[in-house]
Amino acid sequence: MITLTPRAAQQVRKMHADLGDPQKKLRVFVENGGCSGFQYGMSFDVAKDGDQEFLSEGVPVLMDATSLVYLSGSSVDFDDGLHGKGFEIKNPNAQSTCGCGKSFN
Repeated sequence: MITLTPRAAQQVRKMHADLGDPQKKLRVFVENGGCSGFQYGMSFDVAKDGDQEFLSEGVPVLMDATSLVYLSGSSVDFDDGLHGKGFEIKNPNAQSTCGCGKSFN
């Protein structure tokens, strides 16, 4: 399971409202790529067979089994300040990360 900070949850709710599709939920995932081997991804999607679904800060979150292994215990924050990076995933399972914060190994 992962957790959303209150700021991240607020931004996800805003983006979901703008999307206008109540069937879709936040999906957080890992895929091959990035400068460190794996990269983080987030999208709005419908649940698929094998997905885990849970609530964080009242926001439904979908994860596939593989992503859950890599992201278990992670938190998602959102920073929209002057030097904000947008969404940022803090992953205690990452051995190393790249400078952009969007990939890890």
